[in-house]
Amino acid sequence: MQDKDSVSIDLKGRTPPAYIAVEGPIGVGKTTLAKRLAASFNYQTILESAEDNPFLERFYQNRKQAALATQLFFLFQRSQKIHDLRQTDIFEPVRVADFLIEKDPLFARVNLDRDEFELYRKVYDQLTIDAPRPDLVIYLQAAPDVLLARIESRGIAAERQINRDYLERLNEVYSEFFLYYDEAPLLIVNASEIDLANSEADYSHLVDYMLDIRNGRHYFNPTFFG
Repeated sequence: MQDKDSVSIDLKGRTPPAYIAVEGPIGVGKTTLAKRLAASFNYQTILESAEDNPFLERFYQNRKQAALATQLFFLFQRSQKIHDLRQTDIFEPVRVADFLIEKDPLFARVNLDRDEFELYRKVYDQLTIDAPRPDLVIYLQAAPDVLLARIESRGIAAERQINRDYLERLNEVYSEFFLYYDEAPLLIVNASEIDLANSEADYSHLVDYMLDIRNGRHYFNPTFFG
């Protein structure tokens, strides 16, 4: 049986975007989609490593107490990945990432109090992150109840502390951020009603749609596939 991550894609003579960034709130499936795209196009992956953050479990247990340490660790980790990406640009011209560094302040705004956020902004500004511009950004959206169900199904113990109110707030700041985002071609995907992790049909339709995008803002919101 064919591995779902390596499902054959008919490019129809089209060239995939050279650098794709997948974004969205926790539980929406951005890492899964990034891995599937990388397998389909034989791309390098640039993935967040949440499991390496020693403060994350404490953050889920007590967000206020561990928020700043958690946020700064992720900021340094993501900026290092961008730095490494810049260093290998000439050797690895095609890649897909499961984060967009410009979104990092979104989580800081949600998780930090005013003084902590001011400190975070100073650190962020000092890093002078020179992130490459994606050729396509895919923003996955899903309702809070869908995100909660997916978080529960993947069974990571620490994530069970995440509640609906927190996910609603994340959705709000993501929506606000991408409402004004115009740094790269953008594909907004309603991921509530489709299964990009397990459905080859859903995944293939999304890829077929995204291969025609060269600029502007686009929406993928299927209710059924004919």
